[in-house]
Amino acid sequence: MNTRLENLVSTGVVCFTSGLFNSFFFRCAKERGDYTLLIGDPSYSSWSLRGWLAFSLANIPVNLQITRFYEPGFAQDLKPFYPAKTVPAILHTDGSVWTDSLAIIEELASRHPQSGLLPDNPAERAAARSLMAEMHSGFLALRSDCPMNTRTAYTQTPVSAAVKEDLDRLESLWSKRSGTWLFGAYSAVDAYFTPVAARIAGYSLPVSERAQTYVDAHLRSTNFRQFRALGLSFDEQSTYRRDYHEKPWPGPALLDAQATSRTDSVNKACPYSGKAVHDFLEFKGKVYGFCNPRCRDKTVIDPEAWPAFMALGT
Repeated sequence: MNTRLENLVSTGVVCFTSGLFNSFFFRCAKERGDYTLLIGDPSYSSWSLRGWLAFSLANIPVNLQITRFYEPGFAQDLKPFYPAKTVPAILHTDGSVWTDSLAIIEELASRHPQSGLLPDNPAERAAARSLMAEMHSGFLALRSDCPMNTRTAYTQTPVSAAVKEDLDRLESLWSKRSGTWLFGAYSAVDAYFTPVAARIAGYSLPVSERAQTYVDAHLRSTNFRQFRALGLSFDEQSTYRRDYHEKPWPGPALLDAQATSRTDSVNKACPYSGKAVHDFLEFKGKVYGFCNPRCRDKTVIDPEAWPAFMALGT
């Protein structure tokens, strides 16, 4: 994730809209930029991940709000985004409401043509749009049998004939990529396949070595690691858990950090917001401070995912 969006996620600009979160993030929120993005719980909402990644890739300031599925506050949180019925949803300062991740990406690309969301080459851009559209409307068996859950991973899961067909199709689509990503530089089409990569990794689905290389690149991505860490800072929703044998998450090994009551912080200002520190973690024998508990907690989960923290000289 770019530093600008990292800072937005770390300050009052992030609004946890449901009362269940009971977070002062909402009370100290300040408007920044023209866009307000409503997403679901980052651990589970694959479409929200796509919306998040679009703003990260385009380096566009955004006021982020987070709600939760299957909770009483969900419908209430959607009301300011009417007529949206799902997330992600965008409220723009011009009064327009954008719904659906594909429409959001296309409109962002239209309003920010230099954003890098879509390839510059016309032929590649057309191919990227086709891939996103197929992902958007297809792969129903994979999405149904293996809902995204970045909190846990399983050693082995049942693979139906329909899921195998979806995996074979992915193999075909990904086989033509150039380099690490599908069209050279990371773009919206790669963002669109990030939740699929998370499913393949989390459910240990069988793919070729070449496809697994693409999956692993997503797991290493700073953007994805930050989204996952933010999700892990919330409580689990058992609706998404499956009765399979679990294993550690297959992404990069996480550096060890823990919350602490010590206050002898190396830094006096939060590495994300610049505000005074009140909450602390211990990392490699040193104490670091943050302006609120969620800034600290998401950093405890994956310190290396946050360049602004690592830049403190850790």
